[in-house]
Amino acid sequence: MANTRAAQRYAKAILELAKEKAVLKEVNSDFRLLENTLKENKNLANILKSPVVKASDKQAILNQIFTNVDAITQNTFAVLIENGRIALIQDVVKQFIRLYDEDQNIKVAHVTTATALTPAMHTKLLDKVKQLTGSEATLTNAIDESILGGFILRVGDLQYDASVAGKLNSLKKKFNQNAYI
Repeated sequence: MANTRAAQRYAKAILELAKEKAVLKEVNSDFRLLENTLKENKNLANILKSPVVKASDKQAILNQIFTNVDAITQNTFAVLIENGRIALIQDVVKQFIRLYDEDQNIKVAHVTTATALTPAMHTKLLDKVKQLTGSEATLTNAIDESILGGFILRVGDLQYDASVAGKLNSLKKKFNQNAYI
């Protein structure tokens, strides 16, 4: 819990500084790149969390990998390393993205599909979210073959079920209700 609060404080400070310097979109882009890089490369995440690896080596690794990021992002690495908090980097990134999305009124939509989303499906779903909520959104995709086809979209408290399994269940309920009449 203390780590989450610390990550949130760092993320809030980074957000405010990025706003002040008018580089909020650039820093957001950097943090999304950082999030994806850490997700895809578990070795990097483990190195950053490791107490065995020297802080100077961690700094050098981050500087070598993230050469084209904003100065605020580079300074974030330095501050986290200097304060002995670099192990929190994934939490800081996650909190920053959450705060950025809140600040920009961007909803997070979770979509469950039977197969991976194609770029065209991704675009159509983002349009559907905008139609349903009136807000821009980012999309996370989970794959569940049991829904057979279609999708289930969740945005906050709103759920839109356009799955084949959902439609079959609806028909099943209608048949069961009519069977007793």
